[in-house]
Amino acid sequence: MDITDIALQDFVELEADTRLGKVRSAFERENPKGIIITDGGDYVGVVGEKQLIQSHIEDNTKAAALMRSAPRIDRHEDVREASRMLIEGDTQIAPVYEGEKLWGIITSDAILEAVHDNLDALTVEQIYTEDVVSILEEESVGQAINRLRENGISRLPVLNDSGNLTGVLTTHDIVDFVVRNEVRQGTGDRSGDLERMLDLPVYDLMTSPVFSTNPGESVDDAVSKMFENDVAGLVVTPSDSDAEVLGVLTKTDVLRALTYTEEEQMDVQITNVDLLDTVSRTELVESLTQVVDKYQQMQVHHAHIRFHEHKEKLRGTPLIQSQVRLRTSHGQVAGSGEGYGAEHAFRVALDKLERNVLEMKGINADEQYRGQLLRKLGEL
Repeated sequence: MDITDIALQDFVELEADTRLGKVRSAFERENPKGIIITDGGDYVGVVGEKQLIQSHIEDNTKAAALMRSAPRIDRHEDVREASRMLIEGDTQIAPVYEGEKLWGIITSDAILEAVHDNLDALTVEQIYTEDVVSILEEESVGQAINRLRENGISRLPVLNDSGNLTGVLTTHDIVDFVVRNEVRQGTGDRSGDLERMLDLPVYDLMTSPVFSTNPGESVDDAVSKMFENDVAGLVVTPSDSDAEVLGVLTKTDVLRALTYTEEEQMDVQITNVDLLDTVSRTELVESLTQVVDKYQQMQVHHAHIRFHEHKEKLRGTPLIQSQVRLRTSHGQVAGSGEGYGAEHAFRVALDKLERNVLEMKGINADEQYRGQLLRKLGEL
C-alpha cells in the first residue's frame, strides 16, 4: 500500500520570510493541514497548526523561526517507509513530491486513519512502551519540564503518594498554560501567573480523568479512542484496575508498528536522523547489528535510536544525547549516553547498551540455574 490516495493537497505554501501573523491568518482563512515553507522556491521546512497555536512568538517574527525540517516523501512511497520517515524526522507532517513538483503533504493522522481498519489484528500489549517515566502530583511543573526534556517524551502519568494513577501531564498542557491570554485558575484554586509557573505543583496543570487502554485491547480500538478524544496517547493500565500504570501507547508507537517487517534483518528506527554528522545511518545500523549478533539467543524485534541536541557546544560541535532501546525476546533493554556530536554520543550509548545486555543475560542465566537446581532438589 502506498500513500498515493492518502497524501493531501490541503496545504499552503509560503516563503521563509513571511511574517507569522500572515501564517496564522492563512490557517484561519484556509484551514490547511499544514504549511510548506520555501526559500526562493526551494523547500526548507514545515509549520503545523498545533505548532503554531502553541507558540507565543510575536506576529512580526519570520516563519523561518518556527518551521522545522521534515523529509521529502515521494507521492508513491510505501506507507511503511513513509511512516519510518516521519518517525525518523521526528515530525507529524511532511511534504509530498511527485518528481520535483510539490504535490501535497502527508500527516501521521492521515496514515493512521487510512490503516485504521487493519489494526484490529494487533493488541496494545504488542506495541506499547513499557518504560514509563512518571511524576508525583506534588512535584513542580519545572521538574516536569526537565523530565520531559531529558527523556524526549511528550507526556507523564501523574501518581499520588500511594503510587496510583490520578492524571496525566503533557507538553500541550504546559504550553497551553503558558500562552493562554487569560490567567488560568489551578485545580487547587491557585492563580496561575507565569512568574510562579515553575513552582506550581503538577496537580494544578494535569488532565484528569485519564484516557487509558489495557494490554488486551486492539490497537484499532485504542486509535479510535485517541481520535475521539483528540489526544496523541493513552496510558496503559491493567484491565481490572485504572490505578496502576503499565506503560504508554502513543500514535508514534502505532506508526512504528507499521514499519515492522517479517524480514530477518533488524528493524531500526532513528529519531532526529538529521543530527547525524560524521556517521551515516547505515554505519549506525551496522554497529548495532554487530553488538546484537554477539547474543544469538536474544532475538531483537525492534530497535530505536534517538538523538537529542543540547544547547552546549565544544568548538562548534553540539552536545548530543543518544538513547538506544531494543525490544527483544527477553524483554526491553536500553542504553544512553552523551557526547559532542552524534557519533560520539551513539558510541557511549551503545557501550552502555551492551553492558546492560550482559547484565540481563546474567540475570536470565541465574534464573535458569535456579530453576535447574530446584528441579534437581525436587528429584531427591
